[in-house]
Amino acid sequence: MNDVNSDYSIKPVPFTDVEIDDQFWKPRVDTAINVTIPYDFEKCEETGRIDNFDKAGGLMDGAHEGIFYNDSDVFKVVEGAAYALQVKPNPELAAYLDGLIAKFAAAQEDDGYLYTARTIDPANIDEQCGPARWSNLRVNHELYNVGHLYEAAVAHFEATGARSFLDVAIRNADLIDAVFGPDKLRDVPGHQEIEIGLVGLYRVTGDERYLRLAKFFLDERGQANGRELYGPYCQDHLPVTQQREAVGHAVRAGYLYAGMTDIAALTGDAGYRAAVTRLWDNVVGKKLSLTGGIGARHEGEAFGDDYELPNLTAYNETCAAQASILWNQRLFQLTGDARYIDILERTLYNGFLSGVGLDGTSFYYVNPLECDGEYHFNHLTSMSRQPWYKTSCCPTNVVRLLPALSGYIYAQRQRDIYVNLFIAGEGRFRIDNADVSIRQATDYPWEGNIVLDVEVSKPLRFSLKLRLPGYTRNQPLPSDLYRYVRTSYDGANLSMDGMVIPFALQDGYITLEREWRGASKIQLSLPFTPRRVAAHQAVDELRGMVALERGPLVYALEAVDNEAPVLDLHLDDDAPLSAEHRPDLLGGIMTIGGDALDDQARSHEFSAIPYYAWGHRGAGPMTVWLNRL
Repeated sequence: MNDVNSDYSIKPVPFTDVEIDDQFWKPRVDTAINVTIPYDFEKCEETGRIDNFDKAGGLMDGAHEGIFYNDSDVFKVVEGAAYALQVKPNPELAAYLDGLIAKFAAAQEDDGYLYTARTIDPANIDEQCGPARWSNLRVNHELYNVGHLYEAAVAHFEATGARSFLDVAIRNADLIDAVFGPDKLRDVPGHQEIEIGLVGLYRVTGDERYLRLAKFFLDERGQANGRELYGPYCQDHLPVTQQREAVGHAVRAGYLYAGMTDIAALTGDAGYRAAVTRLWDNVVGKKLSLTGGIGARHEGEAFGDDYELPNLTAYNETCAAQASILWNQRLFQLTGDARYIDILERTLYNGFLSGVGLDGTSFYYVNPLECDGEYHFNHLTSMSRQPWYKTSCCPTNVVRLLPALSGYIYAQRQRDIYVNLFIAGEGRFRIDNADVSIRQATDYPWEGNIVLDVEVSKPLRFSLKLRLPGYTRNQPLPSDLYRYVRTSYDGANLSMDGMVIPFALQDGYITLEREWRGASKIQLSLPFTPRRVAAHQAVDELRGMVALERGPLVYALEAVDNEAPVLDLHLDDDAPLSAEHRPDLLGGIMTIGGDALDDQARSHEFSAIPYYAWGHRGAGPMTVWLNRL
């Protein structure tokens, strides 16, 4: 392994140093903390997920309940709860976590093993778990579960300083390090996640064994060292540095690619860096839904072929959107290129946010771009968000992202401060023992006006780097997969302290380098005209169709807002489009309206809402893509 003292040169500003005070995101973050986290814990209790730890620890009698990967759901909610404690102290929640951690410790076997599906009754376990430890890693999620354990334990340690949970994670990781390795058991998890968790343990402990073990699990994929390869579904068909196309289960792939990017940063491995770049080019150039969703197929929850981007049958799992956000954040940290934040933002506002209802207690597992009112797309059981699932990875995953969202707004590299997301609030920074604060005021994503009040505690030279989203430069994606039908829109405008400033771009950023004194006011104005989007001609299902966007938001037409059948509407390229603020609708939104024609060429007024907000008013037809005239 190369230099393990390497790391990302760009660091996210800790979410504890950033406050969100934003009409769009603050209610969603507050709902995640105050509603979804308690709700998820309640569901974990109701479904026996938490009782399994009591049973494994000998604290109660009974058989294992549920699926063998249910341990991971509890760990994910604990991770989100740990982030919530850092946002706002909550003694009751902290005490509840202490009780859970005691259960985890009791369930852990003497040598560090933790997998309740086996520990409760080793003689009577689900055959998919395998007859002995590590005997069916392709299926059993034995290593996947503890990957989420590690992430949760690190989050809890950082939130509280207590080692109780971290020590559980370390004992388990030490066991796995003793079992797996080049001169030990050579196998890989069927579902990636432990790699990211091991990197987190390495960061908090400084123990290089965990980093080496993470790289071992990645290096071993596609290598038939005394075992049968698990194939493309598990991204175990080729060595990771030789993979060029995103294939297989999209969530597994997203976690794999995020882990590979960590290894590229932490070891300086050029092969890993080249591989994640190739794979990203394939996804963004040929396999990304307009909403940022990934995973075209219900079968295998998987990527499809190049340019296979269906509407009605698109899978686009919420967990896969979250995995894509994690990956693109890491790619930005590796390169400093705004195109990765462009994909992160598109996914965040559209393909991810649609997965959790405004109430915080209903969830889409699947996020299609069309609903015909008949096909039960959502895990093949419904057309509406559901309160829970037998496999509830998505409801428990969203609480890992939303409480820590403020950590995605800013980043820093020595004397460079990056403004990546436009979310109102305040960020705090340190440069050369001086304090820097940035207060951001904006109605984004409804309007494109952003005001940044920058204040320094003493005169200080640094660079402020403002991301200029691709849509302001007539580029929906940093690829030719989608294009705007018209490109003659005004660009962005920038001023500082009332003076208009001309600017150039580098890697998608406007760079303001100067000696800052006292307080300065920066105003960035982004164009927010409704736009028509068309897809690459190679996308069969989207040929001759058009979608609507405004700012970072993709729009959808729902039957509840439109008299004419939305799936039959045709939109002329020359038909005027308008935007209207509707504070009374779906928590307050901006709609897009205009006239479209039905199959008989009759004109109808239509109204489109942001895609993330669809499905809140009953199940019925919906479409992102319209027939184009």
